[in-house]
Amino acid sequence: MFVSWIFVLYLLRFERNYRLRNSRRGHSFVLLLLLSGILIERLLALISWSSPQWWFKSKTKYIRVEFILWSIRLSLSTLIFILGLVAPGVPLTNPNEDYEQLPGNSETSGSTWQGIWKKLKMLFPYLWPKKSPKLQICVIFCMLLLVVGRIVNLLNPIYYKKIVDSLSIPNIPKQNTTITIVDNTVLLSNNLAFRWDYVCIYVGLRFLQGGGFGTMGLLNNIRTLLWIWVQQYTTREVEVSLFSHLHGLSLRWHLGRKTGQVLRVVDRGTNSINSLLNYIIFQILPTFADIIIAIVYFLMAFDAWFAIIVFVTMMFYLAATIMVTEWRTKFRRKMNTLDNERNARAVDSLLNFETVKYYGAEQFEIDSYKDSIINYQKAEWISQATLNILNSIQNVIIGAGLLVGSLLCVWYVAARKGLTVGDYVLFSTYIVQLYAPLNWFGTYYRTIQQAFIDMENMFELLSEDKEVTDDPNPEMDWVVTKGGVSFENVSFHYAPEKPILRNISFTILPGQTFAFVGPSGGGKSTIIRLIFRFYDVVDGTIKIDGTEIKKIKQSDLRKAIGVVPQDTVLFNNDIKYNIRYGRTNASDIDVEKAAQSADIHEKIMAFPEKYETKVGERGLKLSGGEKQRVAIARTILKAPSVILLDEATSALDTQTERNIQSSLSKVCENRTSLIVAHRLSTIVNADTIMVLDQGEIVERGSHEELLELEGKYWKMWQEQMTKREDDDGDDT
Repeated sequence: MFVSWIFVLYLLRFERNYRLRNSRRGHSFVLLLLLSGILIERLLALISWSSPQWWFKSKTKYIRVEFILWSIRLSLSTLIFILGLVAPGVPLTNPNEDYEQLPGNSETSGSTWQGIWKKLKMLFPYLWPKKSPKLQICVIFCMLLLVVGRIVNLLNPIYYKKIVDSLSIPNIPKQNTTITIVDNTVLLSNNLAFRWDYVCIYVGLRFLQGGGFGTMGLLNNIRTLLWIWVQQYTTREVEVSLFSHLHGLSLRWHLGRKTGQVLRVVDRGTNSINSLLNYIIFQILPTFADIIIAIVYFLMAFDAWFAIIVFVTMMFYLAATIMVTEWRTKFRRKMNTLDNERNARAVDSLLNFETVKYYGAEQFEIDSYKDSIINYQKAEWISQATLNILNSIQNVIIGAGLLVGSLLCVWYVAARKGLTVGDYVLFSTYIVQLYAPLNWFGTYYRTIQQAFIDMENMFELLSEDKEVTDDPNPEMDWVVTKGGVSFENVSFHYAPEKPILRNISFTILPGQTFAFVGPSGGGKSTIIRLIFRFYDVVDGTIKIDGTEIKKIKQSDLRKAIGVVPQDTVLFNNDIKYNIRYGRTNASDIDVEKAAQSADIHEKIMAFPEKYETKVGERGLKLSGGEKQRVAIARTILKAPSVILLDEATSALDTQTERNIQSSLSKVCENRTSLIVAHRLSTIVNADTIMVLDQGEIVERGSHEELLELEGKYWKMWQEQMTKREDDDGDDT
């Protein structure tokens, strides 16, 4: 039989890797035939070939142990066979599929339990509090409480039986009662025993157990109290790790995602971890342990038929729950997808509040959001309907098992086949106690399954490869000494078929100012992003102070570089917080000095709340010029060695741009500066101006040198001067 299981494992591996490369369900005919043979072989053991008695009717301990082992093997074989009937194939991955697919938008027919060991392996480092010996002791103590709880659950009905048996009244005429005390037992003359010790033990067990099924007892309360710390540790570790991982992903990844959906995935994924831990460790495992203990106890203390009834009922219940829940998984997954879309729709609409107002599209947005809610509720109704079907099937199976077992027990008592009234009380009490948590098994299973569904996207985020990573052996404690920047034959593309930069080479000496101009799409802003290592170059190298930036830790590199972007986005906090973001440990005096250098201090002091003024979502409460000055103040406070200005004034009107130029000059003073400019008048004082067109440097030189060439730069200058004169004439 050992060889058979080796062959089964080989066939499973063969199917997974070579045969089941589509989404069909079920194992192959050969494997199902083999599993059927194993199951039949297990069932044939019930037949006693050499004795007229049932095999399991033997009273010897050896046969009883053999029966227990057979029951375990049969349950495993049956479970594997049933799972084989509904097991999903492994979907074939499309190599051309865009890896930037939004989370939560993919629907699969695969089982939630696919890759369960991989998921648990990713989750395990967060479960064991390796950083806290105190929490480790809490975990161990909680496990011990679970073991004690299983013992209490068994002893509770046993002592209930003993109390009932001590009160069994024989069929004798009434007589005067006398009391005799023998060995701490009160004996009555009518053959009744006042077993106060049984009652005290029973009440003590109930106190430990709680409301009948371990829901409110002392053991459960202590375990819950201790587990709160472990639960908080796990949630904290997962959330921090995931948040750190998201910040470590590339700009390309973030540009391909909807923020609302990502945050929803993170929120649901982290919340599902608590459910997963609670239900697996404190519900599922104890329930299965109670079932095994019950089967063994009924086999040893009652009769094998009672063990078979419990075993068969459990197997039918578990099989039906798994099969129906697997069937309804696709409905739950679709509901999750529509829930993601609903939330993404709301977030996207609110983030674009001004655009909605500009086009008077409030009703359109409301109707669209309403449609997304309706679609979600339709999927939710289907999911709830299938849940009711599952509950009905579970109730039928449990009711049938309880009916058959109760009838058999009552018959044994009435026919005087070795069972007493106390045994019937024990059986009914124990079965109800056993079925009560089992009645929630469907909920446990669905919750665990839902937790895995919710965590699927979170695991996808955690497994997302970081496009830009630090070198394994970076330059330690690297700091900028001079600030020279050089590009050596740099090429880059976002997609191979569309190159952005082609063999770009230039050198910026420390303290120099270089400007990049040219038509849109020429690669100007890409140069800024490459220096900041939002992306890595495809070919060539970028160096700062002679050190290749790939050899520098990203944190050290970005600490030395300051950026003023075209579209400044502020945090929804006060002005002081946004300026101090340039150097989080800066004092209030330093913040005010930076604001003065950016010519925004007087404006801030005119606000009623001054530096505590809230800037609103994305800084919408400030004007474009005010936001840009806050960004400049933030960069001044950071005091970087290299300054990158990515069309920092292109979104401003001409007058505001002129006012901000002096602030930008203070930022760039005595620092290496790279300026991407749209308005050429802002970079006439640059040491070198480079004209980019279709990813290549077509012209380079100072402002005067480029005008003398009368090339592309000269043409752009003439066009802007003409437009400027026309605008001035219109103003006049």
